[in-house]
Amino acid sequence: MPELYPEVEPYDSGYLEVGDGHSIYWECCGNPEGKPALVLHGGPGSGCTPWHRRLFDPERYRVVLFDQRNCGRSRPHASEPEVDLAANTTQALVGDIERLREQLDIERWLVLGGSWGSTLALAYGEAHAERVSELVLFGVTAGQHAEVERVFRGGLASEFPRQWERLRDFALGGGAGEGDVVEAVHARLFDEDAEVRAQAAYEWCLWESASPDWPPRTELAPRFRDPAYALAFARIVTHYARHDMFLEDGALLDCAAALAGAPAVLINGEHDAQTTDAAEQLERRLALAEYVVVAEAGHAASNEGIASAIVAATDRFASR
Repeated sequence: MPELYPEVEPYDSGYLEVGDGHSIYWECCGNPEGKPALVLHGGPGSGCTPWHRRLFDPERYRVVLFDQRNCGRSRPHASEPEVDLAANTTQALVGDIERLREQLDIERWLVLGGSWGSTLALAYGEAHAERVSELVLFGVTAGQHAEVERVFRGGLASEFPRQWERLRDFALGGGAGEGDVVEAVHARLFDEDAEVRAQAAYEWCLWESASPDWPPRTELAPRFRDPAYALAFARIVTHYARHDMFLEDGALLDCAAALAGAPAVLINGEHDAQTTDAAEQLERRLALAEYVVVAEAGHAASNEGIASAIVAATDRFASR
C-alpha cells in the first residue's frame, strides 16, 4: 500500500490579485522542474493543508496549492464580520485557477480534487480541457442538486437522525420545523451578534462532522475547533449550498465528454454517505477513467485506504 510522502515545505509562495477585491494565497512544493499538479481543496472553504502536499512524490512533481476565495490564507477571510461573499462563485474560482496557471507559466497540469474540490476540478477541466493532463478525484461529487439536497437539506436525516434533528431544531425552532435549514443557518451566520454567529457556526460544523468518517463520529471534528475557521467554513458552504453550487443541475456530467482524452482515477469510500452516483456516471462518460472503491472507508480522505489510493494514482501518472 503506498504511503503518504514525507512532509515538505513550499519552495515558493505568494498572493495573486484576482479581482473583486480578492487576493488568493498560493504555494509551490516539490521539484520546480517536476510534473505540474494542481490541488483543489474541498469544502468549499476548507483551505489547503500540509497533508495535501504529501499526496505527491516531491522528487517528481511540482505541486501547486492555493486557498480558494475567502478561506485559508486568502483575503478577505470569510470570518471577518463584514465580509461579502457575492464574488465567490464556481465561475470565479475557475477564472482564478486560470490566472494562477498563467502566473506560474504552466502549460498543462494534473488536477487533483476531493469532495467539493472534485466538482471544481470538473468545472475547471471542462472549461479548459486543453490544460488538464490527468484527473485524480476522490469523494467524487459533480455539483448535482441531489448532492446538495442529500448533504445540506435533510437527505441524510435517516442515516444521522439525531444530528439532523439538532441542526433542524436550531435552525427552524424545534418541532417539525418549516423552512429551509440552509437559508436559516446562513442568516444566523451573518447576524450582528457575534455569539449568534458563533453558535450557528458550531451547529453547522457539528452536522458537517457527522458524515465524512467511517465509522461516523458524534463529536465536533478537530478542524472545526478553531472558531474563525468554523465560521468561515460554514459561511462559505451555506453560501454555495443556497445557490446550488452555482451550477445547472447535471451540467458537469452532461459536458464530461470534454475531458474524455484525459486519464482519470475516481476514488470513493465504500461507505461514503455524501456522494450519489457521480463517480459511476463519470466512469461511463470518460473512456480513460478508472473507478476505485475503497473498502471500510467513508467520505474523508484522511482514511488510510483512500489516501493510499490517491498516492497510487499520482505515482502512476508521475512519469506520464
